[in-house]
Amino acid sequence: MDENLSKVISDVGIFTEGQLIHGNLVIADDGRIAEIQETPGKGEPARWLLPGVIDTHVHFREPGLTQKADIESESRAAAAGGVTYVLDMPNVKPTTTTPEALTEKHSLYQQKCLVNYGLWYGITSSNIDEALALYGLPDSPHRDEICGFKVFLGSSTGGMLMNDQQKLRQLFAGTQRLIGVHSESEDIIRRNADKYREMFAGQEVPVEYHPLIRSTEACLATTRMAINLAKETGAQLHVCHITTAEELELMGASNITGEVCVAHLWFSEEDYERLDTRIKCNPAVKRVEDREALRRGLTDGRIFSVATDHAPHLLSDKQGGALRAASGMPSIQYSLLAMLELCRQDVLPLSKVIELMCQHPAQRFGLAGRGEIRVGNFADLVLVDPTATTTVSKENILSKCGWSPFEGTTFSHRICGTWVNGRQVY
Repeated sequence: MDENLSKVISDVGIFTEGQLIHGNLVIADDGRIAEIQETPGKGEPARWLLPGVIDTHVHFREPGLTQKADIESESRAAAAGGVTYVLDMPNVKPTTTTPEALTEKHSLYQQKCLVNYGLWYGITSSNIDEALALYGLPDSPHRDEICGFKVFLGSSTGGMLMNDQQKLRQLFAGTQRLIGVHSESEDIIRRNADKYREMFAGQEVPVEYHPLIRSTEACLATTRMAINLAKETGAQLHVCHITTAEELELMGASNITGEVCVAHLWFSEEDYERLDTRIKCNPAVKRVEDREALRRGLTDGRIFSVATDHAPHLLSDKQGGALRAASGMPSIQYSLLAMLELCRQDVLPLSKVIELMCQHPAQRFGLAGRGEIRVGNFADLVLVDPTATTTVSKENILSKCGWSPFEGTTFSHRICGTWVNGRQVY
């Protein structure tokens, strides 16, 4: 990590006020943007200076799962990908579901994280009263220690399933804190798993059946339930990693936002044959039609933000089929490059990339002074060369797990530098 403050970033295309302007950016000693100097008439700038990406959905695996990844390794990968702020999920060991676990996790992040961070607090059927009192009310004493509440309506890595309807209603009615949901019906998933387990009679269920087990119906059932509950109670709901065209049709209320992850914008069921369990994640990568609907949702207002659900596993954990291999993949180092590639393919304009990955996350999670390049804001910045390529290989992967589903992909941009609070970290 470079300990020197960079005072001026000069002769770049600065993305500010919705457009690229040619100029210089001056960083003050306090790590904020002091001045933006426009220098018109100099031709097309060779490099772009963009706001740092805010990834609101990551799993850095510490504490307790550090054989897969850790805060230092994954924040280094984040910085290399232009990500300057991460919000980490609670399904670690121990789960971030008690004040003591939260305090310990903050201590680890303060020591090890190379980028800005926030922590989600996990909700279970037994901790709602304490969670609301400590973190969920306007006058809660420890309100600022979390970025929101996370509820797993379907079980995933970490065993934090919470599907008690009475408790869910208590949570939704009891706070205006943001509630993020992992939305899959456990009952439907179990029925589907039993069906395919019986069909394959003791053999490995192929990974291609993963989106049939964690099906469209499984996602739609709980997303509809959560949205209806949020509409009834006025709760602030954030539906994490939407994967289906049908779920998008439910979006639209002012208190409800939807997130889509880069993997579901990039991959489809056609990629299981090539990548096998490397793209197995929860919710599953689904149909081509879903991927195309999600891409359309980026520009028609139904998708509010883009994240990664960065979830490293060792390749040894990814052995097996639909029912045995671990779900999750590393993606944070290449998320901005992937979105810029979609931009180059005319899926969405650069302004939308910035809106979905920077501005909207900052707005929704109350990250004041972040998400936009403006005088007075924190200098969370990423420098991109739109004329240089990046080919993903084991040699440039920084995530501790040592692999990526993007291996072999050549992106048509390169991350040249990343600044966090005015300090160059990559």
